[in-house]
Order: sequence, then structure tokens, then C-alpha cells
Amino acid sequence: MDLTVPSPTSRPAGHTPARNPGGQTRPPSAVGHGPPPPAGRTGELPSVHHALVCVALPGLAISAEHGQLTGHGLEGVYRSGRRLLARCRLRVFGREPITLQGRLASADRARFLGVVRTPADPGPDPCVSVERTRDADGSERITLRNATGRPLRIPVELALGTDLAVLGAVASGRPGPELRATVHGSGLRWSAWDGAQAVVTAEPTPEDALASAGLLRWELELAPGAARTIELGVHAGRTFRPAARTGGQSLLEARAEGDDPRTAKLLRTALDDLRALLLRDPAYPADLHLAAGVPWRTGLAPAEALWAARMVLPLGTRLAADTLRGVARGVPAGTGPSAGRVPGPLRDAGPHLPPACTGVEATLAFPAVLAEARLWGLPEQGLAELLPTAERCLHWLREAVDGDGLVAEPGPAGQVRRAETQAHAHRAALLGADLLEACDRRGADDWRDWASALRGRFREGFWLDDLTGGRPASGLAADGRPLPHLGGAMAHLLDTGLLGSGRRAEGLLDKVQTDQVARLLGSPALDTGWGLRSLGAKEPGHNPFGHRAGAVRVHETAVAVSGLAAAGYEKEASGLLRGMLDAAEAFGYRLPEIYAGDQRTADGAPVPHPAACRPAAVAAAAAVHVLTALAGIRPDAPARTVALHPVRCAPLGAIRLDGLSVAGEPFAVRVSRLGLGMVEEAAAGLQLGV
Repeated sequence: MDLTVPSPTSRPAGHTPARNPGGQTRPPSAVGHGPPPPAGRTGELPSVHHALVCVALPGLAISAEHGQLTGHGLEGVYRSGRRLLARCRLRVFGREPITLQGRLASADRARFLGVVRTPADPGPDPCVSVERTRDADGSERITLRNATGRPLRIPVELALGTDLAVLGAVASGRPGPELRATVHGSGLRWSAWDGAQAVVTAEPTPEDALASAGLLRWELELAPGAARTIELGVHAGRTFRPAARTGGQSLLEARAEGDDPRTAKLLRTALDDLRALLLRDPAYPADLHLAAGVPWRTGLAPAEALWAARMVLPLGTRLAADTLRGVARGVPAGTGPSAGRVPGPLRDAGPHLPPACTGVEATLAFPAVLAEARLWGLPEQGLAELLPTAERCLHWLREAVDGDGLVAEPGPAGQVRRAETQAHAHRAALLGADLLEACDRRGADDWRDWASALRGRFREGFWLDDLTGGRPASGLAADGRPLPHLGGAMAHLLDTGLLGSGRRAEGLLDKVQTDQVARLLGSPALDTGWGLRSLGAKEPGHNPFGHRAGAVRVHETAVAVSGLAAAGYEKEASGLLRGMLDAAEAFGYRLPEIYAGDQRTADGAPVPHPAACRPAAVAAAAAVHVLTALAGIRPDAPARTVALHPVRCAPLGAIRLDGLSVAGEPFAVRVSRLGLGMVEEAAAGLQLGV
């Protein structure tokens, strides 16, 4: 959950913007039309951790485990951020079914199983069962089964209602009054003051429809052992278009198998969630990108979309290419301080650093993602189309460097130089140089020289020596004073990225400093046993629920696992990987983007953050990232080579990954219990490098 704060220049005089979940300011159109929220509760986020969230964006269905939609909290069926159905309460024989089980059957479907006591039951055993399946697109199937030895006439009643409120208004506690329904065909219809509509259709046609109460009624005849099904469809009116599936089933496919059966479950769930989060660009429907997360951030967040696309490059380059195109369309051209920089809001950076601009992170990620996508097999046509934007991003980086040769960002007390921003800039420079050289563009040697100079300045200016071996500063204040706070963001210092011929880029730290960072990442101060803390347990301002003040961020944990493994620190990488996998198991393999940074105990479990997105794009992509990191795949598709650098200690035992993609063709790899890697399937002519 990356909390963001608005830029001061974007705030009209005298106006305090409403905040949506996730911290971003909400446009006036999303505030809603109901009464103001109770005093003291504005911006308070309802917890959805225990809710069953079905996702197939732009469709979304949020249900409690009992399956009834009561209209309380966030419950309901949504389309494009609008609640089309808030209530859907089922009664059979005049009473609500007793729900025995409610669970997610897949990312976009929930299943509820219950029973109903009838006057004809001979004893304590119920004889009528009710199964409900609810999809993210709003469709629902209600199946009743008669297990008695006699025919039954079963009265069924559905109480429906909606407010047609936007998600931000619902979340802030001001959804507005329930609207009055009218009979429409085989169901009901609601209309809002702004022209929005919702229609519920039913099959078979109800025998009675009472619009004033939102009731649909049936009398179902069930023979002994027979079943009858009522099918509901929820549709938007003329203001909204029905949800269109993205075709992500063929876009993101891979399988895992091995000694640890949890790897298969983790990868399967992660891919299911990623497909559910795929969205089409409305203006360019051929392009797909990942929404940041559900339910709070269902739009394009460039930094997170690029990170997620980078992490799933082993599954193919299509998503990366589409995401880069979508981000490129928003990059300003021309001259000026914003030229070449991806727009983005500010984001809370914890108690010791001023808010950070997500646009800076996305700008520095752009050339790096493009360079690595080329190595995985991005077609030449896509590369040529995106290269000019990568050059503009690099030009912005050159202009953003301060007099000390560091990348500075504005803060309330002057410019601050963040350690992780220097890492992103260093990676962008080296991978950008590799990209420019491969495409016969000028400037590659200049960027390598700049990166080399940055390494020297970083190793000298950001390293704090102490009796324990030292640590990197989290940043430099405007006056040059180092900020000594220990946090999980230091994992980015080890994330060097891929160069051609299967090489890893040189890191910001020297060998001794890298050894110390690896030790710190594996220490109890940062490693909770479930993942990496965003702020050390003994640091001032530590809060296990603070998303950059001590909570576990899955993204940083995954970056640490891959960076440590690539640098040869397998013990520390394995510990973080096992902790992340254990946490995934506790969360049903659908990892939230963050969870509490409490230290693991023998009888404990990871504690959810009440406002975390789940599913979240970067968290789901992180599962792909850490599992493929076990094989250490280093491709160079233009050179028709691929190298394997598997984790030799095989922390999860033997593992096999197939359904991957290198050079646009299927790729499968196996790592044995001895840590030996073997390519089992690859494109014709692809040579195994060293």
C-alpha cells in the first residue's frame, strides 16, 4: 500500500482534497452524493482482509464469507469503480441459509455452500442445500438441491438493492441512500441522478417482482434428489460498458512443480491474480497493463506497473511492451524540468524521509525495463518504438543530477538524495548504456562513465562506518548529513539488473560493503521471519503496521531475495525466501502487498494490514520473481544465448518451471536438489551460455 500525498501545487486555495484508500487524492467526481461521514472517520479504510474479493477488472465483487450481500462496508458488485449491486440477500422458506463454507474458487469467482432447514426435515439433518457462485462480472448462480425422499415446493426470495455509489465514496463511509428500483424485463433496474444505471436480470423469470422493496420471488418445484438453478446477471446501463475480458489466460502462463508442493500453489495463485488485474488502455485497447491492486488502486500506477512487468519478464515480453507503451504516452516531450519524466504523485516515505515522487521511480525504471525486455526477447519493432522515450528518460536523469553528481528530489527542508533513488539511477545508466550501444545510439560510454563516478560518490558519501561493520545511509539531507536509519529499501542496492551476454551490472557497493548489507538484510533487525521490514525494529519511529515504517513489503523482500541470490549470498536469500513462502501459505497463497512487521514466533502467523491491497500486482509478480530467481536465468535473446546461475543450496529442494518464455519461444528449466540447473525446453538455436 503506497500511500501518496498530493503535490501542493495541485491543491486549489481553500480546498482540502478527499483521500481515497491508498492515500491518493480523489477527484471531486468520486466523492459521492451521500451525507458526510461521521466526525473523525474521514479517510478511515474498512478492512477487506477477511472478505472474499473476486477480481476480473474492471469487474469486482466483494463478499463476506457468508455469501449474502448486505450493503455493509464495501460489500457489493462493482464495474469500473461503480457499485452496481449493494444488496443480494437470499431467503429460502422465509429464512436465510446457514452458510457452512465460503471461499475463493479462483481469482474471479467465489463459492458459498449452505443448508436450509425445512418443515419437512425428519430430524436434525438438513435436507436442502444451497450453493452460490458469484463472479467478478456480477453473474451469480444459486443452486438448490432436494435430498429428501419427497417432492418439495420451495419458496425462494431475493432482496436486491443498490446506491450506484463510486468505490471511493463507499470506502470513506458516504455511499449515499439506496435507490428505488423499477421492474425491468425479468428483473429490476435502478437509475442514479447522474445517469448511471444498473440492471439485474434473472432466469427463470421470477413469479413475482416487488419493485418498491427490491424483491424477486419464485416457487420452485423440486423432485426427490433434483436440483434447480437461478441465474442472475448484473449489468451496467448506458453510462457504463460491460466488462471485457483481457485474454490474459494466454498472456501469463507458467507451471511449477518440485519437492515443495507450495511452489506450485504460489505460482498458480499469483498468475490467477495477475490475469485478474489486467486492464486494457481505453484509448489503445490492444495494450494491456496491470492495475496496482484491489480494491483501492484499480488504475495504472506507472512505477508499480513497470516493476510488475519487469518481474514477470520470464513469462514473456508482451506485458512489458504494452506497459512501456502506455507509460510512454504520458511522458512529456520538449524542454523544461518535467520533460522526459513520467508524471506521478508523491508517496509517503516513512518517518525519516520526505515524500517521494513515484514519477521519478517510474522514469528511472523505464530504460531498465526496456533493456531487460530486449534481452528476454522483445521484438525489434517494439524496441524501436520505445527507444526514443527511454532516451528522454535518460536525458531527464542527466538534468536531475545536482552539483555533487547525485539525483536529488525536493523535500520540505531542501533537496534530499535517497539511497534507493541512486540505485535506480545507477541501474538506469548501466542498462541504458547497454541498450544504447546495442541499438547503435550515441552516449553509451558517457553513461558508463557517469555510473562509475556515481559508484565512487556513493561508496564514500553514503557509507556509515561503525563498530558493527557499517551500514548505508538511507539518504543524504540537504546539508549533506547522512540519514542513518536502517530499512529494507537497501535491498535495491543489490538489484543491479541484466546486461547482454548474461552479465550482471556492477553494483553501487564494493565487496566489503556488499557483505555487510547482505548480513544486515538477513539479521533479525530487518528479517521478521516472514519477510523484510521496511524499517529496522530498533529504529526510531518503528511501527510494525507502518507501510514504510516497519511493515513487510513483499516487493522489497522479493528484490532482496533475487539480489542476494545473484550476488552469491545464498544463506540470506534462502532465509527470506522461505519466510516469504511461509507467509504466502498463511495468506492462502494470495499475498497482500504489505503485512505487519512483527517478529515471527513458533506459534505465530503473519498479521494482515487492514488497508493493504489484496490481490496486488507487485505482490503477485514477486512470486514469479523469486521462483524464477532460483534458476538464475540470464538470457540474451539477440545473441541467441541463455545462461543459468541456479541457487546452489536449493532452498526448496528440486524445482521445475515450465511455460516460461525466452526469445519468444517456450522455455523450461529444472534445478536439482544439488543445485544443478538444466534447460529442458528452449527455442531452436538458443545456446546455453556460461
